[in-house]
Amino acid sequence: MAYTEFTIEGRNAVIEAYRSGKPIDKIYVLDGCQDGPMMTIKREAKKHGTMVKFVDKERLDQMSETGKHQGVIAIAAAYEYAEVEDILKAAKEKNEPPFIFILDNIEDPHNLGAIIRTANLAGAHGVIIPKNRAVGLTATVARTSAGALNYTPVAKVTNISKTIEDLKKEGIWFVCADMGGTQMYKLNLTGPIGLVIGNEGDGVSRLVKEKCDFVASIPMNGDIDSLNASVAAGVMAYEIVRQRIAQV
Repeated sequence: MAYTEFTIEGRNAVIEAYRSGKPIDKIYVLDGCQDGPMMTIKREAKKHGTMVKFVDKERLDQMSETGKHQGVIAIAAAYEYAEVEDILKAAKEKNEPPFIFILDNIEDPHNLGAIIRTANLAGAHGVIIPKNRAVGLTATVARTSAGALNYTPVAKVTNISKTIEDLKKEGIWFVCADMGGTQMYKLNLTGPIGLVIGNEGDGVSRLVKEKCDFVASIPMNGDIDSLNASVAAGVMAYEIVRQRIAQV
């Protein structure tokens, strides 16, 4: 299956895309441009939680497919986003305790695609990502997911910490992966659970970690001290799967 990453060029085209409800992951704006249409675009971007990158004209010219970018190029999502409620509904329809992946500012599209693939194979009901400072559902993500994006809902939220708080009210417990935590084999990871995976460089942010019920570490016996984010997600996810199977 071929995936298309949509680029939208020109001020009016980007404004109309927002007004029509098209999901936009990121916009590139000519640095220093402050005219009326551009200010409208910036307001829409802020309202929708779109990542804005300010770049020079040379960068925009390189990105442009039409040569008529007018100082702005938007990158639209390759897939529509789900709502958090859709993920909970999927668990309910399967009569299973919710199993959710929450990603704290994953920036590499290959990591995001691989994590979505793992989430699907591990039987997770969905993935939640933040609106800002993270990669969205680009064509690279879709390709790397190897088709899993067709089956695994991905929701985009403004505030990961607040979302965790809201999901706790639904009876879901949260575990995050961190080197300073309790060895994952010693934790009870059964029942309704959210698996939190942090940024490739900084790990899980302090505020998000404080919202988690458990902090789990993955045993490491090598000469380096960290795993790739998507690999860590896979290891943790399948410990959750193992414990669920053992409980049956």
